Amino acid sequence: MSAEPDSASVQNITAFFAELNRIYSTDRILTNKAQLAPYESDGLTCFRARPCGVVLPENQQEVIDTVRLCHRFAMPFVARGSGTSLSGGAVPIENGLVIAMNRLNKILDYDAEQRTVVVEPGVINLKVSQHVAGDQLYYAPDPSSGPVCTIGGNVAFNSGGAHCLKYGMTSNHVLGIKAVLPDGEIVELGGDSLESVGQDLTGMFIGSEGLFGVALEVTLRLLPKPEKYYTLQAAYDSLEKAGNAVAMVVASGLLPGAMEIMDRLSMDAADAAIGAGYPQDAAAVLIVELEGTTDEVEAEMPLLHSVIEESGAYIVEAAKDDAHRTKIWTGRKSAFSAVGRLSPDFIVQDGVVPRTRLAEALAEIERLSGKYGIRVANVFHAGDGNLHPLVMFDGREEGALHKAEELSGEIIRLCIRLGGSITGEHGVGLEKRMYLGEMYGEDDIEFMHRLQHAVDPLELANRGKKLPVATAPALLTRGAHPLEKQGVIFRD
Repeated sequence: MSAEPDSASVQNITAFFAELNRIYSTDRILTNKAQLAPYESDGLTCFRARPCGVVLPENQQEVIDTVRLCHRFAMPFVARGSGTSLSGGAVPIENGLVIAMNRLNKILDYDAEQRTVVVEPGVINLKVSQHVAGDQLYYAPDPSSGPVCTIGGNVAFNSGGAHCLKYGMTSNHVLGIKAVLPDGEIVELGGDSLESVGQDLTGMFIGSEGLFGVALEVTLRLLPKPEKYYTLQAAYDSLEKAGNAVAMVVASGLLPGAMEIMDRLSMDAADAAIGAGYPQDAAAVLIVELEGTTDEVEAEMPLLHSVIEESGAYIVEAAKDDAHRTKIWTGRKSAFSAVGRLSPDFIVQDGVVPRTRLAEALAEIERLSGKYGIRVANVFHAGDGNLHPLVMFDGREEGALHKAEELSGEIIRLCIRLGGSITGEHGVGLEKRMYLGEMYGEDDIEFMHRLQHAVDPLELANRGKKLPVATAPALLTRGAHPLEKQGVIFRD
């Protein structure tokens, strides 16, 4: 349940909203419960909080004025895009403000020759590639939420996607950022040059999960579209064999554009959702995609087939045409949402292990799944060891969420123990901040806090996220959502 503000807070909020009315028309300030309900959580719906309001800016100046007002009133705020975060990173601050950035969705500049584009933070990821497709260019980071997630959110969490093995994360494709800091100062980090010198302040901002302010403009690097794609899927009788195959492909010297693994549960979900057509008797399928010039891809194809056959695959099938390739990838990218067909609730984890220890990690996750009696679907970016175990539960059952969280915690600690990371692309958010101290030493954590306080001493920007805190807001709500209790929404 949301905490009620005390009388002093009420007075402050009343004065704050009086000033907000000078910036926004009434229809762009949301304050009633029904209006606020969609903003209570992000993609990790087990974390919820109710803001005191949501504002809908339509230009950069309104964002700047809002941030400056928040600083003046010491009002904590969260800048939010489409709310696709899977770590609780876009959950509002209790009785704080949400700045919804979706209406800042303009492409401001595009230089095909220099292969750069300048966008506002509310631009949808996929829209960038669509805008530049006529010049045979595209924007490489391709998270599964690409059709709906925003560039601002991608910057905040340093998003990746299926093709990050070859092309890297968001940080590898952002050249410059114009941002408003939590105190209202306007800064320009980086620029439009492919060459950078001096301190990498752009890199510091990317992946900061909103702790350093709000991006207003982002300059992106574009890539030429590959001449040829060659997409292959291989079926295995065990998840461990599929994991070992990944290390074998990389050890061969090949650098595919993407390597993805789906287990039986995730395949079943994708088949039920879109009829993806994955092998019905396989324990796991490995999707490998070569891309580049025609000569390059055709030269690599025989080696790829040789390695995959050696890895123990019992079905090896190449995409017959573009339509078949699209079907394979649509199935993979729909897997997260499709798992909703198998379970009313699930936690999407995001740990990383070294490629050489993938098989070991997958075997241990399978053991942990049996230990807890909880189904875990595995679908992930195998090429860079970025695991996405989907821990399934039913939040209506007493203690089910707590048990699922315990299993998720064991998976996170497994990644640390194997020499990996607690996050690959989903960020730390609320969900994993408690594990940060298990991955980093006290000096590292202290430095992170010092850096945050140097930029935002009042901790107004996305307070309570990413870094461990002694007293965190009570955001975890167990049981039915308030709107379920009211009969407004249903999960049956």
